[in-house]
Amino acid sequence: MKIIVPMAGRGSRLRPHTLTIPKPLLPVAGKPIVQRLVEDITKVCGETVDEIAFIIGDFGDQVEKDLKAVAESLGAKGSIYYQEEALGTAHAILCAKESLTGNVVVAFADTLFKADFTLDNQADGIIWVNQIDDPSAFGVVKLDTNNVITDFVEKPKEFVSDLAIIGIYYFKDGEYLKNELQYLIDNDIKDKGEFQLTDALENMKKKGTKFVPGQVIEWLDCGNYKATVYTNQRVLEFIKNENTVDASVKMEHAEIIPPCFIGKNVQLIHAKVGPHASIGENTVIRNSTVSNSIVQTNSVIEDSTVKDSMVGNFVKIKGVSQELSIGDYNEIV
Repeated sequence: MKIIVPMAGRGSRLRPHTLTIPKPLLPVAGKPIVQRLVEDITKVCGETVDEIAFIIGDFGDQVEKDLKAVAESLGAKGSIYYQEEALGTAHAILCAKESLTGNVVVAFADTLFKADFTLDNQADGIIWVNQIDDPSAFGVVKLDTNNVITDFVEKPKEFVSDLAIIGIYYFKDGEYLKNELQYLIDNDIKDKGEFQLTDALENMKKKGTKFVPGQVIEWLDCGNYKATVYTNQRVLEFIKNENTVDASVKMEHAEIIPPCFIGKNVQLIHAKVGPHASIGENTVIRNSTVSNSIVQTNSVIEDSTVKDSMVGNFVKIKGVSQELSIGDYNEIV
């Protein structure tokens, strides 16, 4: 089994946090989004994942090393491919064409999920969906009475289905997928100026490929900072029985209200942290309360109340009581 992870997007809706780090490497409950994504996919695959291929932009050597380390932590080879121009989802996946062989999962790295099934690797293809209240902003699928997908509808203006495609797909034959994607490129078949995976799926369906839905319990978006803070909250709930407070945390007249993630060498001095707070390593929180927030590494929060917020690395905050979205190396005093 191979996992293909397109993640070359700029993450503009999560600025300023994505000015210094790609969105999929932002932490949620102490781990990068993309790491949690591939770990969760590996759990439901039901077989060994031997390669994880990441499709990135010009993110730098350290990011590439970090991604390869994520793959290796799961016993897989890490491969890096580049998408130099944003030409659509089909084009992005095809950038990893050397890895499109055998059983393949394609997972776009801006979403997390919770599921309790094991992937059926004998199916032609599986498209993971989630039932939502307002499907008009998403691609959706229609099913027949045998639970086989009959139609793919992009952002329907009128109701046709409430099963939204969450951006995770399984293909029994990666080579077949590669050929269908290449067909779009070779024949310049675009939708809204880009090469779209849904066009390849439609062509495969017309040739007799049977796609079935894989439904998740919960779908979590990381599109903007409010959504990412909520995702952090939900993931902390999922892992609340794990030990998520590092033994090196220094506490003086401090209280941790679980669930929380507290990283290495964090100092909590006359502080209350939680619930649903993730605090990165080497951060100091003094005379302050932090709840339902993500605070990244090497930051200092003093005399403040921080709630429903996302705070970057090397940030200094003093005397603040408000909701914040503040990027790396900033000060609010």
